[in-house]
Amino acid sequence: MIAALDMAETADLSPRAILPLRISEAPQHPTTVRITHWINVLSFVGLVISGIAILLAHPRLYWGETGSVGTPSLIDLPLPFVLTGQTGWGRSLHFVAAWVCVSNGSIYGITGLRTGHFWKGFIDYNVLQRPAYLTVVFVLFPIMIGTGLAMSPAVVSVFPELATMLGGQQSARTIHFFAATVLVTFLAVHVAMVWRAGFVARTWAMIAGPGKRHV
Repeated sequence: MIAALDMAETADLSPRAILPLRISEAPQHPTTVRITHWINVLSFVGLVISGIAILLAHPRLYWGETGSVGTPSLIDLPLPFVLTGQTGWGRSLHFVAAWVCVSNGSIYGITGLRTGHFWKGFIDYNVLQRPAYLTVVFVLFPIMIGTGLAMSPAVVSVFPELATMLGGQQSARTIHFFAATVLVTFLAVHVAMVWRAGFVARTWAMIAGPGKRHV
């Protein structure tokens, strides 16, 4: 989601922003911002792909501590059961991508606070973007991390209160699913906004960096 936070600084909904933007007019981003942006893009893609694989292994949601085939479910998702072949690699990729995303986000956060990048972005947001991005950063991100940890048997064995406060590991899985759905929807809207505001120019700016302007 760092990708959304960075590129959305100039992807507002004003008529000016929706006009075609030349590459030479696009904002230029510092090296740290560009590197963390693309690392986050890759990690987010990995999370989505592996999350789908995990979900296909058991496309049912429960509430409480346990849930399995043959027990009452909270929601039956309209997806097929794919019981073999993808669970192992899906969980491994999800684990790696999650920690890459968290570590990368920490670097981005520390750098953004130190350089004032966050404040510059915040004052450039419009009245719709500000609450949206604040919700993503301070509500959805913590929910995703907290529920992810609450689903980990290794973590819960040491800190069982993580799952208990959420109503159980299956409750954490259900909350995790809905929070992920909101994040994916948010990203889709963000990409659409960037596209309208000049996708090629803004993407090139996120690749080229300061001092590499092209007409």
